[in-house]
Amino acid sequence: MKAIGYQQSLPVDDVNSLIDIELPDPAPGPRDLLVEVRAISVNPVDTKIRMRVQPEAGQYQVLGWDVAGVVRAVGSEVTLFQPGDEVFYAGALDRPGANSELHRVDERIVGRKPATLDFAAAAALPLTSITAWELLFERLQISESKDERDQRLLIVGAAGGVGSIMTQLARQLTGLKVIGTASRSETQDWVRELGAHEVIDHSQPLAAELQRVGIADVTHVASLTHTDVHLAQIVEALQPQGRLALIDDPASLDISLLKRKSLSLHWEFMYTRSLYQTPDMIAQHQLLNRVAELIDSGVLKTTQGEHYGTINAANLRRAHAFIESGKAKGKVVLEGF
Repeated sequence: MKAIGYQQSLPVDDVNSLIDIELPDPAPGPRDLLVEVRAISVNPVDTKIRMRVQPEAGQYQVLGWDVAGVVRAVGSEVTLFQPGDEVFYAGALDRPGANSELHRVDERIVGRKPATLDFAAAAALPLTSITAWELLFERLQISESKDERDQRLLIVGAAGGVGSIMTQLARQLTGLKVIGTASRSETQDWVRELGAHEVIDHSQPLAAELQRVGIADVTHVASLTHTDVHLAQIVEALQPQGRLALIDDPASLDISLLKRKSLSLHWEFMYTRSLYQTPDMIAQHQLLNRVAELIDSGVLKTTQGEHYGTINAANLRRAHAFIESGKAKGKVVLEGF
């Protein structure tokens, strides 16, 4: 099968940072689906692993953790899907990625593809939807209802992949007042389109920006980028006994700042369930099916931003460079081999 991989960690402007290769077709295990990959999207995790994970000598590392495709074969213990089903999912970090024509994935982390979306638009959703859902409803423990009307959520980095779906989830499924941050006029407009009540500029002090739009403090913060840079301002903005959840990887974080206000800290990592084969691993299957229902009923919309064409090494290098620039709005997708 065709695939895109690398043998050494290199800057994305090096032609060997991602190359077109041929690999043997994978075979599904007992609970696995073998999926024909129709479209993928690119996430910051792809660029981080490319630069941090060196394959064994002579081996290729294949990246890619957002897929929309068609089930071609199933393992002996599969009960949730059958050949011909259209699916979408984010895969597992401890398995080969999906930048390949065929991909093997555990059925418990796969959902049915939204019927109203094409493959490219669907591929934009899985990883960020799982991350946003788990952060909002499991880590921050927001209730999925309209009863949170005295609660205020600040989303730092609301124009990115996770922020783009979290803004929609918070606005459509909860009673939270949603404040998103974005630093450029086009990304600020994007966040407003997604439903944020207010949009502020994270290149300015957050507490002052909140005051500018008439908000004294917030009860919850989802910090999706540069948490170490914003931490002092986040603590200032949070109400006593508030909650902070993050997804990024700051080199260090002075959590002693949280003590005076009795703030709670939560980390979200959507691969935890698959990495540890947790008893509730199937929750991601259920979650993705729910997202598909919300898409098909018009409650949520795809967060596809840019379409970079065919799935090949040259286009993936362009996509990685765009992600690394920090200027992405929504998700970058690629489609077909």
